[in-house]
Amino acid sequence: MARVETKTVARDEDGMRLDRWFKTHYATLPHSRLEKLLRTGQVRVDGGRAKASTRLAAGQTVRVPPLPDVAPPSAPRHELSKGDRAFLQSITLYEDDDLLVLNKPSGIAVQGGTKTAHHIDRLLEGMGDGPETRPRLVHRLDRDTSGVLVIAKRRSVAAKLGRAFQTRSVRKIYWALVHGVPKPPQGKIEAALVKAAGPEGDRVRKARPGEQDRAQSAVTHYAVVDRAGQKVAFLSLKPVTGRQHQLRAHMAILGHPIIGDEKYHGDRDLPEGVPNKLHLHARRISFPHPSGEGTVDITAPLPEQLRESFALFGFEAGHAADREDGAL
Repeated sequence: MARVETKTVARDEDGMRLDRWFKTHYATLPHSRLEKLLRTGQVRVDGGRAKASTRLAAGQTVRVPPLPDVAPPSAPRHELSKGDRAFLQSITLYEDDDLLVLNKPSGIAVQGGTKTAHHIDRLLEGMGDGPETRPRLVHRLDRDTSGVLVIAKRRSVAAKLGRAFQTRSVRKIYWALVHGVPKPPQGKIEAALVKAAGPEGDRVRKARPGEQDRAQSAVTHYAVVDRAGQKVAFLSLKPVTGRQHQLRAHMAILGHPIIGDEKYHGDRDLPEGVPNKLHLHARRISFPHPSGEGTVDITAPLPEQLRESFALFGFEAGHAADREDGAL
């Protein structure tokens, strides 16, 4: 006979939402069923009623009613091959007891999908000693965007970094090559975004009047670092928010899509000699260390493909780096 259980929230689960806690401990429990258990008071936190969005604190107790038909997570751990380990080592920019910062190559997905078996999150499954110490993504990069990707080594670190990203205490700089030269050469783009419908459902677009209820605010600062006549510009982009495809959509809205961006028409009329690849690189990230001591400030070198394009137009990465030194 299944019995009522009382479980204590672990230290590494501090700050976790209650629905995520259930997903971790009772992987096959449908969300709709959890909501019903919460509405009827069968699930309680420290003896009181709670919501799916309730944030848990280490040491709290969770009352779990009998769930005889719900299985705990049992997915086998992914074993890293020697090649996997060598690959991760080759793209590691920084590592300590709490963090792993990678220089993600273009063309590799951060998370899996229906047709994506090889991705960064899959590699992370093979690290750590169990669910509590499995490294976790704390933000995302598009498949074709290269550059700085931050990984938390434990759940508790991921929770702290998640709050840092939400409170915008994380500063990011991206480099991009775009069609044409924006005017003015420095400015701010404030254009709320909504997910596109129909065959373009994997893209976003500028929100229209009457769509405020589903629009996400999005703000990006940009600056022209250099230009090749009126044909191509080298931009430094600083997103204030972190929406899906934000930089790509904002540059298209500005009328200067990122070169090689097939989702936002940047793959049209490519300059001669430029490969049809997304020319967007997560150059630098800065944030308070989750330990509370000091600041993490990491820079990712340009990949070979982008170095060749920069050289083709005579753009010097060092010039931009000098201008941005201390900018974060």
